[in-house]
Amino acid sequence: MPAISVRNLQKIYRVFRKREGLLASVRGLFHRRYESIRAVDGIDFEIDQGEMVAFLGPNGAGKTTTLKLLSGLIFPTDGEAEVLGHVPWKRENSYRRRFSLVMGQKNQLWWDLPAQESFRLHKEIYRIDAQQFDKRIAELTELLEVGDLVRQPVRELSLGERMRMELIAALLHSPDLLLLDEPTIGLDVVSQRKVQQFLKYYQKERKITVLLTSHYMKDVEALCQRAIIINEGQIKHDGPLDEIVDRFSQHKVIEVQFSGTSLPENLDRFGEVFDSQPPRAKIRVPRAEVPATLNALLDRHTIEDISVEDRPLEEAMAELFTDSARHVDSESANGQPPGRHTSDNGHD
Repeated sequence: MPAISVRNLQKIYRVFRKREGLLASVRGLFHRRYESIRAVDGIDFEIDQGEMVAFLGPNGAGKTTTLKLLSGLIFPTDGEAEVLGHVPWKRENSYRRRFSLVMGQKNQLWWDLPAQESFRLHKEIYRIDAQQFDKRIAELTELLEVGDLVRQPVRELSLGERMRMELIAALLHSPDLLLLDEPTIGLDVVSQRKVQQFLKYYQKERKITVLLTSHYMKDVEALCQRAIIINEGQIKHDGPLDEIVDRFSQHKVIEVQFSGTSLPENLDRFGEVFDSQPPRAKIRVPRAEVPATLNALLDRHTIEDISVEDRPLEEAMAELFTDSARHVDSESANGQPPGRHTSDNGHD
């Protein structure tokens, strides 16, 4: 039985659009114009128990809305979801005790109190046995290296330290499912690495199910083998992480080291030269043209070393989302409304 099962899940928001000008504002009091925004547009996926899955997409793609639906914070417009055997939006206490939602831009700890006071509150909310509570606090603070900080007011902690405290609060009741929304946003490299290492270790040891959204591809590559990509409210990819570059990137990178101390002239005729440190250069080449480009380089120049690499994951993702944005802009320019928006009129 999957930990998460989603079928045709939809969330449509009806938003009032205020028109410019005094007269239009007055008219708007009696005749309002609304826009329906399809934040989640009929998605389907399943996640097995014990999986750690990346949930990726640009801002506004529907990631956070999906996590809110799965956690029961909001109701869907249509569709079905079953999480750990529960329907999330029924908000049963038995379900609430089995998952945690951590949002990198939201705090669940009391700002002016030490983190340990918030932990005690969680103990009472989730009715955690005192002995188990002490054991979990000791384990989690040691793993996250914050044992000396739990008595400091939360407002005095760094962003990275606060995020580690948020993770402790989320895991005190030993949830079976952890929903992570940008857990390393704004963190420095050291803090990001500590959070990554902890999540990787904890998930492996406890076999909990994790659904992770992040704009940091280093997080994704370090933690996940499977990725679900959502854009414009719809699933664009669901499969192994290493298939994303092959499927969505239109280019490869040829790195060449030429003989001598300089680069040949007109090197850009082979492709886009985006990094040059003579006598070495990197050239971005369309995937279909790689064999011909290699032959041309070897025929015309004396080369000491050459390699072909896939583009980094973050570049492939950026290319995918940029192409999607251009498609939407093109539809708008041709007088076609973008797929996620419909307009309607209504009266107060």
